[in-house]
Amino acid sequence: MGMPDGARRPEEQRLGPVIRRREQVQPGTTDQRLLDTEGDSEWVHTDPWRVMRIQSEFVEGFGALAELPSAISVFGSARTPVGSPEYDAGVRIGAALVDAGFAVITGGGPGAMEAANRGAREAEGISVGLGIELPFEQGLNPHVDIGVNFRYFFVRKTMFVKYAQGFVVLPGGLGTLDELFEALTLVQTRKVTRFPIVLFGTAYWGGLIEWLRTTVVAQGKASEKDLLLFHVTDDVDEAVALVTKETGK
Repeated sequence: MGMPDGARRPEEQRLGPVIRRREQVQPGTTDQRLLDTEGDSEWVHTDPWRVMRIQSEFVEGFGALAELPSAISVFGSARTPVGSPEYDAGVRIGAALVDAGFAVITGGGPGAMEAANRGAREAEGISVGLGIELPFEQGLNPHVDIGVNFRYFFVRKTMFVKYAQGFVVLPGGLGTLDELFEALTLVQTRKVTRFPIVLFGTAYWGGLIEWLRTTVVAQGKASEKDLLLFHVTDDVDEAVALVTKETGK
């Protein structure tokens, strides 16, 4: 449905918060496009419709996790083999966090995430998995008690931060680095209240920390105090003690 016969295209069109002028003015109105029964179904793939999907993911995530007690997000590689020292450390960290009074949140996948969920479940705590839709979808691991699957990474990341009081980061790849630096940036810029970030595995994280010190800080891209935003340890009890101390539990 367009403009009536003989009507001139307006110079300015207001569509809610959006203003269109000149050649960008669209024919018809939003109500017309909503109520018009003609046309194809391509509209379900447009950006405005995606906004509704994004909104629904936030609502579902908030609803599922709103009553979660104090929790720690544990990050780590999906490729960590079962039975490896890193996997065993993840199990012990998950159990120790539960013993300290925390729920455990992970990405819900295999490897290090599965290990932390397994430790939490075996310690009879709350084991949470926040999954993500991927081309190589693997599903939530069997040790997750509360699971939420997301389409959008940024919605999932919001849940990791909003419902956690701290982070424990096991050795991992690009996804783990993404989550780590997002958390560091939020703390550095004070977008979130300062809370602990613990890197587990000094041998694994040592090279990254050295690069931050000798390149990033040395060239003035970050300050020396930014290196105090995280702790590094090889000890499970120390990792849990650090998050416990800084969260006030």
